[in-house]
Amino acid sequence: MFEYFYHEIFRKTVIGFGTLFNNIFVETKDKDGNTVSRKKVPLAYAPVQKFLARIEQSSDLNKPTAINLPRMSFEITGFNYDTTRKLTSTTKLCGNGKEVFTPVPYNVDFELNILTKLNDDALQIVEQILPYFQPAYNITVDMVKELGDKKDIPVVLTNISTQDEYEGDFSTRRALIYTLRFTAKTYLYGPVQSSKVVKKATLTYKSGEYDPNVTKRDVVYSVTPKALKDYDGTIITTLTQDVTISDNTFTLNDASSLARYDEIQINNEVMKIISIGNDESTISVERAQNETTITNHVSGANVFKITHGDPGTLPLAGDDAFLDGTDDFGFNGFLQENVDV
Repeated sequence: MFEYFYHEIFRKTVIGFGTLFNNIFVETKDKDGNTVSRKKVPLAYAPVQKFLARIEQSSDLNKPTAINLPRMSFEITGFNYDTTRKLTSTTKLCGNGKEVFTPVPYNVDFELNILTKLNDDALQIVEQILPYFQPAYNITVDMVKELGDKKDIPVVLTNISTQDEYEGDFSTRRALIYTLRFTAKTYLYGPVQSSKVVKKATLTYKSGEYDPNVTKRDVVYSVTPKALKDYDGTIITTLTQDVTISDNTFTLNDASSLARYDEIQINNEVMKIISIGNDESTISVERAQNETTITNHVSGANVFKITHGDPGTLPLAGDDAFLDGTDDFGFNGFLQENVDV
């Protein structure tokens, strides 16, 4: 407990939230409805009081360095644990050979402040935002990079209020403020650990009535993972002819180290050997095994053999030994009868 970890989830949530409002524009039109100017509204992560103070300090309307309006700012206003989205805390999520306990649901409260000096500018900005929130809009966040876990985070619009900071004489700058409040329903993850890979599973089965004096099982079935492609990169032989997608029989430079039912790999296609000719070079195969795609191959292409250990036994051998938690794999099964336990 309390080991160091940092998945930047709050930071990613802030970036995702800000990106939603990073492409807002206001237009000025003449009396005929023609667009005179079009301006992108600046957005910054800062409290609204910062901009109000700047406006008050730059109250001279003719001062060229006065802060320009309209502009927008946003900030985090709070964090809350969300009991309605609580998941079982003992469950683990796995991916890419890593694991982490079920994430904890938290709500992040945001305020988006729109500062303008003209009410029409404020209405233009608000109207470009509100149609997307009914009342939620989802943003996709890469929560934990090591797991490859991405989640859609709902951003819920909860409240809208207005405020007109227009007090004093005619020399006082006006600041019309629209405040939109949101809640982002995100998740927090604990430390990520390497997941343990299950390398063997065994099922025992006994039929008939239970007898406490008998310690035998009628059937024991054990399985181990089986590699679906070549991993060790050992070249067995090469093709001596071009192979098209319609060819099931072709010749190799030397097939003496191969046997019936062996699996071979040429480029990315896996094949199963059905028969080997007496010349120890001609083979017949079943194409596109292990969900690979049948394709053409050229003469001289390398031929690899997919090797396996004994079914249902450890340690894993051959290409099976190279498997980890991220690889796709099949199963090697071994059945035993009347086994002492």
